[in-house]
Amino acid sequence: MTAMVESTKVEEGKTKKIENFDDVLPYVGEASRYQWFLFFLLLPFTFVYAFLYFAQFFITLVPAEHWCTVPELEHWNLTDYEQISIAIPPATKEELQLESATPFSRCYMYDVNYTELLEQGVRKANLSWPTVKCKQGWTFNHTMIPYASIAAELEWVCDKTFLGSAAQSAFFVGSIIGGFIFGYIADHYGRIPALVSCNAVGFFASIATAFCNSFWSFCIARLIVGSSFDNCFNVLFIIVIEYVGPKYRTLVANMSFGIYFAIAASILPWIAYWLADWRILSVVTAFPMIVAFLGPWIVPESARWYIINGKIDKAIDMLKKFAKVNGKEVKPEVFEEFEKSCKAMIEKDQSYNQYTVLHLFKLPRLARITVILIIYWLLIIWVFDGHVWNMKLLDPDVFTSFSLAAMTELPAAILLALFLDRWGRRWMGFASMFTCGVFSLIALLTPPGVLTVTMAILARLGVNVAANIGFQYAAEMLPTVVRAQGVSLIHIIGYIAHIVGPYVIYLADVHPSLPLIVLGLLSFVDAFLTLTLPETLNQDLPETLQEGNDFGIDQSFWWIPCISSSPQLKRSLRRQQEQGMTNTAFHGSIQTIDSTRL
Repeated sequence: MTAMVESTKVEEGKTKKIENFDDVLPYVGEASRYQWFLFFLLLPFTFVYAFLYFAQFFITLVPAEHWCTVPELEHWNLTDYEQISIAIPPATKEELQLESATPFSRCYMYDVNYTELLEQGVRKANLSWPTVKCKQGWTFNHTMIPYASIAAELEWVCDKTFLGSAAQSAFFVGSIIGGFIFGYIADHYGRIPALVSCNAVGFFASIATAFCNSFWSFCIARLIVGSSFDNCFNVLFIIVIEYVGPKYRTLVANMSFGIYFAIAASILPWIAYWLADWRILSVVTAFPMIVAFLGPWIVPESARWYIINGKIDKAIDMLKKFAKVNGKEVKPEVFEEFEKSCKAMIEKDQSYNQYTVLHLFKLPRLARITVILIIYWLLIIWVFDGHVWNMKLLDPDVFTSFSLAAMTELPAAILLALFLDRWGRRWMGFASMFTCGVFSLIALLTPPGVLTVTMAILARLGVNVAANIGFQYAAEMLPTVVRAQGVSLIHIIGYIAHIVGPYVIYLADVHPSLPLIVLGLLSFVDAFLTLTLPETLNQDLPETLQEGNDFGIDQSFWWIPCISSSPQLKRSLRRQQEQGMTNTAFHGSIQTIDSTRL
């Protein structure tokens, strides 16, 4: 990985004009020892994020091979194969269309006197025997999945198969609720109280999950766990990015998430496989949250939160601490000028309070851009979740395939770090989703097995890239006066896709190929939808509503930033040579872009 090394230094004797928070970072250190500490501090919280996101996949995993339990056969010392031969009819036409179909029925058994038949020496069923739905529960083959999940224990199969997805939907309903609750705490009491309380709720609810013994108790526990999702990581992630210099943010944002998230998501299947107990898995995956209890002592409060709440002196004290750790000598006049700029920023941001998210829909072109951004994000999340859940339909070795698919987060982060600020958001977003669609459909044409899984993993890589582009794209395109509210609106509406995402796999009930067909077509729709948006790379980003409405109106459809220059590029006032990439979430305003504000 490329090291964070400060390539430029503030010239001695010259105090550069400080107009915003980013301008003071070169004096206290943009990518030095303290930033490295924060970079490594993200590790346990990224693990929490990945574990919360994916743990329920393994907590509710059900072996594809299961059949009706027949108590009368238990005393005859029959193998599983012999029990199926005499008690279980062939799969019906409808069952053969279900996910991971088996040649024998998973929901029906023969309605006969088995004791009498066995005493007569009968060991194979007669297809003319009457059938009935399972009466005494189910037996599961744990060869590929070496443990009984809560779905297997409570027998969420056949007519109750949907309960697993319903519980996952409850998790993301909790995420919406938690976004408002912990967002309120973050805005009124500080980011650190929000970080600690959010992880504390997730920790205790994850422990409580292990004691659930019914569908409703499990749903309630997962809903509470879901309330901590996103903010358990995003609060700290935004603080870290806030304190890193602008030219290092693309690298730090993508590589920290790419490395840590990829590691966490790829080892989770093997933790589940090794523990072989869904209750212990729920407890073990909660352990990283314990680090949050040390938050008040090891995590710095957001300087922007201090400033926006009028505590400029505490923000300056925080920056002085950074300078001391980073070995920087900062002249008093630097902080004096910073204090003046903070007061100016506070007045500027107070003028934004007259605007609400509804103002995004008052101008026609801005309204169209906002609606497209919402649909764009919804489709990305839907396709991403669809590929996550569809993986168990493609390969019986779900642990290996899931782990390999999760590793695509790392190459996705590398691609973004290398090319996002060269190719731009628009064409790279198009290429990534188009690639996802192509490989989704190619997977349909390949024989089941390794090749199909490989195509699905490459499709997952495409949507991973697009998902990482999406959030930054929206933050750059919306006007400053409503940016925080607009991004929060898009993010929260995205939870709708999370809620319906798990149900994509039930399209296989209609036809086995339908999930990948739908995911492929949605990817193409999203790809071409991206081309209807303006490019934001190297552009003067909109401040007012009218600027947001006119943004990109004179851009050529075929303009690619790294290939040709443009009038927009030539007119750009952004100081690329001095600052590198500046995420608009942290430039020119003390408003922060996160999922805690609406």
